[in-house]
Amino acid sequence: MPKILVINGSYRSGGITDQTLDVMVPALQAEGAVVDRVDLRDYPIEFCLNCRECTKRKGSSPGKCVQQDAMQALVDKIEMADAYVLASPTNFGSVTAVFKRFMERLIVYAYWPWDQNAPVFRKADLLPKKAILVSSCAAPGILGRWLYGTHKQLKTTAKVIGAHVVGTLFTGLVAKQSTPQLSSQLKKKAEALALKLL
Repeated sequence: MPKILVINGSYRSGGITDQTLDVMVPALQAEGAVVDRVDLRDYPIEFCLNCRECTKRKGSSPGKCVQQDAMQALVDKIEMADAYVLASPTNFGSVTAVFKRFMERLIVYAYWPWDQNAPVFRKADLLPKKAILVSSCAAPGILGRWLYGTHKQLKTTAKVIGAHVVGTLFTGLVAKQSTPQLSSQLKKKAEALALKLL
């Protein structure tokens, strides 16, 4: 049975991102996938200290962070998963701050000794796993995907953890109501997209 890890960077319970994942998760489970969903808003991850202790050891396995929080358990989940759904709405032209905090802690996937100018990501050339990217914004979806940094940041996250992107759902015009609802058309698209991970 494939193991799918869903990482949700939305602050808003029941918002468009949550609604999209609420469609994708059962669709995957119905096909026999084991799905683990992590809502970063409820997940205890501290800020990166930029000490680079985790980047000193060579090899393809992630380094070990000095922080004593739940990030190591999340890295273990990433390592055990066969595929991913990476989700974050767009806030101020970017992924949310809570997703960015998670991204920064992914430095454990880099080899970067102090005498080296830039990091070499441990899994960036492998990319054997699959990822789906999910986001939303106030602008029309196609514009938001290209105008804002959200899509690029989600794509970078996938690459860093060793996954190639097989699909994207970028929902636009979500700021016209206080409680927007995912349309039936987008629900069908989300279900179909999720199955690309299997």
